[in-house]
Amino acid sequence: MRYYIADCHFFHEALNEKMDKRGFESVQAMNEYMIEKWNQKVRRNDEVVILGDFSWGNAEETNDLLDRLHGKLYMIRGNHDYFLQKSDFRAERFVWIKSYAEMQDNQRKVILCHYPVMCYNGQYRLDRKGNPRTYMLYGHVHDTMDQRLLEQFQEITKRTTVQSPDGEERPIPSSMINCFCMYSDYTPLTLDEWIALDRERRSI
Repeated sequence: MRYYIADCHFFHEALNEKMDKRGFESVQAMNEYMIEKWNQKVRRNDEVVILGDFSWGNAEETNDLLDRLHGKLYMIRGNHDYFLQKSDFRAERFVWIKSYAEMQDNQRKVILCHYPVMCYNGQYRLDRKGNPRTYMLYGHVHDTMDQRLLEQFQEITKRTTVQSPDGEERPIPSSMINCFCMYSDYTPLTLDEWIALDRERRSI
């Protein structure tokens, strides 16, 4: 099984009071809650793609944290992942560390980047039933005004039509999903789970 999650910000105490306002009594309580939610879901041989801003901790703290987390881990670099630059960070815990990646997930392509890519590779590709064959998974913006603007952009895009090669007018697909950890109660989710959660969240 493969899971995705973004912007955990382990060790980032300020997010309890500012920006996210996560509300944990301490950064230690926040870390332990996220570790528990992660390990309740992820088994040893499962894959987890981290979409950036994983840890605010130093290399030693992050090494110890990674030892406690289940799964085979893949890392998309975020702008706050300073531990990646430290010589004492154990990079071998990750299968790979990249700034951008494209992978296959149950006959669908996933575009993986910490930053939202509004015009992504494979955006126009649909299956025979008209479902997206490509999803753009991102983080970075948390649950902020930037996320609201991205949602507005997607709605405008979906209301805009283009002419297909066979002459038919079709709406432009836009399948971008913010895998922000707070949306999933700090739990890594599969692509299908993120699709369902994103649809539910936007319908409220």
